[in-house]
Amino acid sequence: MTFRVLILGGTGQVGAAVVRALAAEPECAEVVMVCRKERAQPPGSRARQVVMDTASPGFAAAIAELARSTAEAGDPVLGVSCVGVGQGSMQWTEEALKALELGVVGAFASGCHDGGVRRFALLSAAGSDPASRIRYARVMGLKEARVRSVGFDRLALLRPGVIAGNAHTPGYAAWLGRLIPGRYGTIDQDEIAGAFVAELKAPGDGGVEVLENGAMRARARALRQASA
Repeated sequence: MTFRVLILGGTGQVGAAVVRALAAEPECAEVVMVCRKERAQPPGSRARQVVMDTASPGFAAAIAELARSTAEAGDPVLGVSCVGVGQGSMQWTEEALKALELGVVGAFASGCHDGGVRRFALLSAAGSDPASRIRYARVMGLKEARVRSVGFDRLALLRPGVIAGNAHTPGYAAWLGRLIPGRYGTIDQDEIAGAFVAELKAPGDGGVEVLENGAMRARARALRQASA
């Protein structure tokens, strides 16, 4: 069964990898990238950009209308957010982080749901917890809670550790992360992208599922094997 995807953050490091993977997936009929400004032409003929003012009070309503118009083609429309500041978060105030991660991402998720999207996948981070004493983990946890509150039938929370292959991750950090087992260790950016595609192609049961490093690797590996 074919599907279409609305993605926020598709021009970022992880987001661009997800867009490339989706554009190469035969079952993905279209990838609609919501951007603040026009970017370089996205890969493949099935990817297109829609420029919107993400800070506008009408952003959620505009996303709802985009979701409805995209669904007119007859395929299910799925939502993805790959927004993330990563290493650059140290230069952001907590208020600015919240404006992006809760405000913009929250409005995008709400708009998707109001427009008929029932399945959503969210890029988060290992250790996300709204009660964390670590600012970034706390904001990521608050973002997860915001998107959970929207009420999607199916919500996947992808929580990578150290991301290898990402311009924001120093090479030494990715190398050291490979020495750390479990959720906080290193995972390749393309494995995260593969996990997103696998989730969108064949989601599990309804409700909320958290995918950490091991689960994402397993999803990406199964996707590669199925495509071989």
